[in-house]
Amino acid sequence: MKTSMRAVGSLVAANRALQMGLLIASITTLVSGCATLFPTAPPAPAASGPGPTAPPPAATAPAPVAPPVVAAPAPAPPPVLPLDDALLAAANNLFSSASKALTMPPTQRLLVIDPLVDGVSHTQTVTTQSLEAKIQGLVRAKYPGFNAQPFSRATVGQAPIVLVGTFTAIDLKNQTGGARDAFRICLALADLKSGLIVAKGVARAQIEGVNQTPLPHLQDAPAWIKDPSVDAYVQTCQGTKPGDRIDPSYLDGILAASLIAEASDLFDGGRYQDAIEVYRSALSTPKGDQLRVHNGLYSANWKLGRRADAERAFGEVVRVGLASNRLGVKFLFRPGSTDFVSDARLNAPYSMWLSQIAQRAGARSACLQVVGHTSPTGPEPLNERLSVLRAENVKNRLEREAPQLKGRVIASGVGSREKLVGTGTDDVRDALDRRVEFKVVPC
Repeated sequence: MKTSMRAVGSLVAANRALQMGLLIASITTLVSGCATLFPTAPPAPAASGPGPTAPPPAATAPAPVAPPVVAAPAPAPPPVLPLDDALLAAANNLFSSASKALTMPPTQRLLVIDPLVDGVSHTQTVTTQSLEAKIQGLVRAKYPGFNAQPFSRATVGQAPIVLVGTFTAIDLKNQTGGARDAFRICLALADLKSGLIVAKGVARAQIEGVNQTPLPHLQDAPAWIKDPSVDAYVQTCQGTKPGDRIDPSYLDGILAASLIAEASDLFDGGRYQDAIEVYRSALSTPKGDQLRVHNGLYSANWKLGRRADAERAFGEVVRVGLASNRLGVKFLFRPGSTDFVSDARLNAPYSMWLSQIAQRAGARSACLQVVGHTSPTGPEPLNERLSVLRAENVKNRLEREAPQLKGRVIASGVGSREKLVGTGTDDVRDALDRRVEFKVVPC
């Protein structure tokens, strides 16, 4: 009996050993499969000589697979509204947001408008000026927490909230430079006390009812460059969001900007001597040496018949332009011709302009590239050829003015590929599109 019991016990023990072996084998197979799916670094080599056998690693569950990330759909662009409706939408959004973001003191917060500009050409037009007037009326009628006052050196000294804005032709993909399908209105409020952007408002307006005629001080301005001061203004509006710091370059030049705005208003009102005095005040500020000031001094002196003062001012225009390596001068040509317009009111200063450009360029050691531009009217291949011929005409005139420039001036043309306005009206509205540019290039 004892023998039988021992036999049974041995059989049970053997069976358990067999089951344990099968279990270990199963675990080893599972771990091996997991290692294939989730490989790890190879184990360190075993030490030489006999030693204890390491237990098999514990099986780990596969990491859960995250579901694919589905990108949120891009927000739909704002609708294209009639001009007045678009302005109201942008302005109401702007001031409603600002009223919530700002802790209003017992008295009103001072608000000024730094004149709105075209986001590409940097010009002020009949429409941008009318938008400013409508914003001021809206503030006085609907937002009593703000006290709208003129943009001047006196109001800037009180650290107001400054409204900046751009009005830019775009296509339906919100891009500039192509089709003119709509206008993008961008408004921003910059709090000079905190140094922050406190609110933004945007909308898209229909092209109907838009008047892109430049204001008088810009119609008479002889030259254009991509002005860093105006670039900082545009960046403050278009390149920020609420809570961002105001562009430091814009802050540094805001006193000069307020004086330029005052002087420009005086010029537009026919008060040319008063405009000269304020332009000179702007010139004396740290950021006042800019094209807008020299353009204003030239135009006002020309209006007063002070030819020598106007010529000195244009010399400064050329200096600033060549220093920035892009000076666009509004030489106007007869349609389809390389000859200047025959209207004496327009071409009277051209000889002086060419003389100043030749003298300033001749005094530099570098070479000069003359680039012709045209409006988008007509077939582009013809526009490109015409722009080259016009540039060659100007090049030849420069070399006659300053013989030392011979061999140092090249002519090229870009047709209408670099238009700034794009109306194709071939009148005062798009004179910038028919400019001739001067660029300093290595010899």
